[in-house]
Order: sequence, then structure tokens, then C-alpha cells
Amino acid sequence: MATFHNPTLEIRRLVYKLVMMLSISVLSVYLLYFLTGCCESHLPDNSEIRNDNPLLITRWYHKKNETYFKDGITAPSFNVMRESTSTPHLEANSSGKDWTATRRLPHALIIGVKKGGTRALLEFLRLHPDIRALGSEPHFFDRHYARGLNWYRSLMPKALDGQIVMEKTPRYFVTEETPARIHAMSRDIKLIVVVRDPITRAISDYTQIISKTPDIPSFESLSFKNKSTGQIDALWSPLWIGLYAKHLERWLEYFPLSQIHFVHGEKLISDPAGELGRVQDFLGLQRIITDKHFYFNKTKGFPCLKKPEGSSKPHCLGKTKGRTHPQIDPEVIRKLRDFYQPHNQRFYQMAGQDFGWQ
Repeated sequence: MATFHNPTLEIRRLVYKLVMMLSISVLSVYLLYFLTGCCESHLPDNSEIRNDNPLLITRWYHKKNETYFKDGITAPSFNVMRESTSTPHLEANSSGKDWTATRRLPHALIIGVKKGGTRALLEFLRLHPDIRALGSEPHFFDRHYARGLNWYRSLMPKALDGQIVMEKTPRYFVTEETPARIHAMSRDIKLIVVVRDPITRAISDYTQIISKTPDIPSFESLSFKNKSTGQIDALWSPLWIGLYAKHLERWLEYFPLSQIHFVHGEKLISDPAGELGRVQDFLGLQRIITDKHFYFNKTKGFPCLKKPEGSSKPHCLGKTKGRTHPQIDPEVIRKLRDFYQPHNQRFYQMAGQDFGWQ
């Protein structure tokens, strides 16, 4: 029996098969995309793989902290527990780890002293991957307290859980209200004070003043209430700030000495790595900042950083740092030594450290 061949019917069948295959392909691609999206929602992003070896994560921290994280707010905490440094690992969401960078209230403060080396210390500490520091001085606890803690928190850099947030405002150390106000924010906060010979500090302070107001009287005349009798004007700000024991008394009413670390200002210049090592110990951090990060600039007379990350050249503090001091009458220096001697001895006893100022 002859078979009847219908070309039109064959073409229809072929078109039908092609349409079905195309439909199945589109459905398969959509289903694969849907399933992939669901799986990714239960896993941390690749960028959130944390290598807890600080030597390996410095660049990661700097890049991540400056660019990609979402904002948020959390309460302050000083739980800076170190994880194992053996291998990189993923933290599941159920672990309780917070992988979001947020603005937090500070865990540590550099509270003083003016012209003691606070800017240098802050710049050096910012090399550490576990420190997030505000660059400017917020003056919250001495000038802007009425703005409230939410405003203060909004100024802070974003930080990951476990990183230490800090700021510096040297005026805090000598402002009467600040110890109580800081204590009200956090009883566990860690406080750092950079101190140097109060006479050298006063001359440096005066040098900064005359750079802005050159017509003021001489250092010698401002140092005395009555030069003929030799009575020192202890209320003149450059001299008053150097009464470290007097200021420290207020802080010890609110914080134990164990929460206050004193940085030796002179040694910060002669041995920056040693002083930075002790600060890192105080903050509970691994010693990442070492002598390999510094070189001594003979022109400025203090240490500078060797090619900070992201820079092709070494970094020194600005032109306002390392100014040449005016020559002061040696007799005035001698009288100031006599004036500060008992105050310095009392400060050594309170701080539990002899700074060797003569």
C-alpha cells in the first residue's frame, strides 16, 4: 500500500519540536538562576572570607574599610578577642559574627597632651589593620557634648566586629568635665596619654601660638606673674597643661590606672617602635607595627613612616610639626625646672613610671 507524504504536516511537526525545545531550555535556565540565587543567600560573600593573620589582611582591611561596607549602628564593646591565625576560614551566619562594618563608639581614646606627640602616635597606630581611627579631633567631650552620643558615633569611621575604634583630642586630659562624661559613655574604655618634659612641651606650645599670633609677648615674660620675684604664672595655658599630676587626679577618680597608658613622648621620637609595641600590648593587639615601618628624618628631627600603604613615597607629618623653637633664657629654664620638679615627682608616683625629666 502506498504511503501518502504530506510536506506541510512534517514542517508543522518540526516547528512544534523546536518550540518545545526552546521552551524547555528557557525554563531550565530560569530554574538554574533561581536555585543559584537561593543558595548564595545562605552563604557569606567571597569578600567576607576572613584571614585572621594580620600580616596577610592589612591591604584587605584598608580597601574594605574605605569602600564597600554598608552603614549601621551598634553599641560599643571592647571585646577584641583574637581568632586563630592558622588558616583562612568562613564564618557561618549562625556563628554570631558580625561581618558588617558599622559606626561604633570608641573603644580607646588618645586624651592628651597637646604638643606631646599625639598626632604622630595616631598616624603610626593607623598602620595597624585592627585599628580604625578618626583623623580629625572631634572635641566631643569638651566642646560638643550637647550634640549627644548619636552625633558622636556618626563621626567615627566604619569598623568590623573586633576592630578597635579610636580618636584623639588632646584637650580632654586637661578639661575638668571630660573624665565623668567619658565614664558615662564607657567604663571599660582605654585611655592613652602622651607626655613629654613639661618645659619642652610649653616651649613647643608657645612656638605654635606665635606662628599664628606673632605679636604676643616673649615666652620669658609670659612665664611669670612677677619676674622680679620669680613667681611662675602656673595659670598660663602652656605651663598649666604641664601640671600632669593635677590633671591625672581627676581621671583616677573615674578610671583605674590599669586603663590608662602613658606614652613617653621623648621615646616616641628616639624609639617609636618600642613605644608603639607597648601601646599595641595595652590595646590587646598583636605587634604588627615594628621598627621596619620607621626611619628618622634628620631635617624634621623625628621619625617618619616608610612608604605607607597606597603611597609611593615615605610619609612625614606636615610642615606644622617639627618647628624650630625659639631660644629661651637659660635662667628662665632653671626656674621652670625648680617649679616643675615636685609636680613631676608626684606625677611619677601616680603613674608608676619615672620619665626622667630633669
